[in-house]
Amino acid sequence: MDMARRCRKCQEHANITHTPAALMQPIPNPCPFDQWGMDLVGKLPRAMGQREYLIVAVDYFSKWVEAEPLSRISEKEIIKFVWKNIICRFGIPRAFITDNGTQFQGKEFKRWCLELKIKQYFTSVGTPQSNGQTEVTNRTILQHLKTRLDQAKGNWVDELNLVYGMEAIIPAEIGEETLRIQQYEPEINDIGRRVNLDLLGEVRDTTSVRIEAYKRHMAKAYNARVRPKNFQIGDLVWRRSDVQGNIGKLDAKWEGPYRVIEAIGNATYKLEKPDGKEIPRTWNASNLKKFYA
Repeated sequence: MDMARRCRKCQEHANITHTPAALMQPIPNPCPFDQWGMDLVGKLPRAMGQREYLIVAVDYFSKWVEAEPLSRISEKEIIKFVWKNIICRFGIPRAFITDNGTQFQGKEFKRWCLELKIKQYFTSVGTPQSNGQTEVTNRTILQHLKTRLDQAKGNWVDELNLVYGMEAIIPAEIGEETLRIQQYEPEINDIGRRVNLDLLGEVRDTTSVRIEAYKRHMAKAYNARVRPKNFQIGDLVWRRSDVQGNIGKLDAKWEGPYRVIEAIGNATYKLEKPDGKEIPRTWNASNLKKFYA
């Protein structure tokens, strides 16, 4: 058993386990527009204005979505998007959650967040579920775009219509009045809106309680499956080969060994190569396993 465990080829081609390696830690979202998740989608078919990318931001409390097509990806474009679509509309947020893209980790964007006292949280490589709210929103947007587009894929910008909570009134409803047009009364509508504003605090508190209860149930179910993996500084580990791209059928499933140089917390580690060169970004224990020399 000891000889088989230390066989290098057996370790390189060992099966990948999908059992969680760390307890779930739900992300707190105490109030609306306090914490946003951001992600980039692209490349998409080139649309008018040379736009090929889509930036999406989601508020973790209200699930409000802000999205905008971009012609290029840069730190300045992201700062411009955040300033116009988030800060000028909802105020300065407390935190952003993003992946490890260079446009979010650049010096200019980091300095700008620091000046506004906005915290940045980055997901570990291979664990996009850490920013799952944004990932789900991206899939939903892409699914709706694909079902609405025919041959002219470049028209996706025109189809990107994110009206939150209310259907737009179309010209046909003016000629042939629908029920909501016929029964609209400005005075009654104003009274109803004031009642909704009076009850807003209670609705918000009820929503917070329901969110926390849902997170506890979700964490309980997830944590029941966890098989912890803990590494110490100096340990040698294998890293999954398919995390950063597809691998061939006969290629090794694990690569390494790498040395653990720092434990970040919640089963997240920083690694270095045998020659001492540090590997960028953090790595979750679910994508690592112990190396037996």
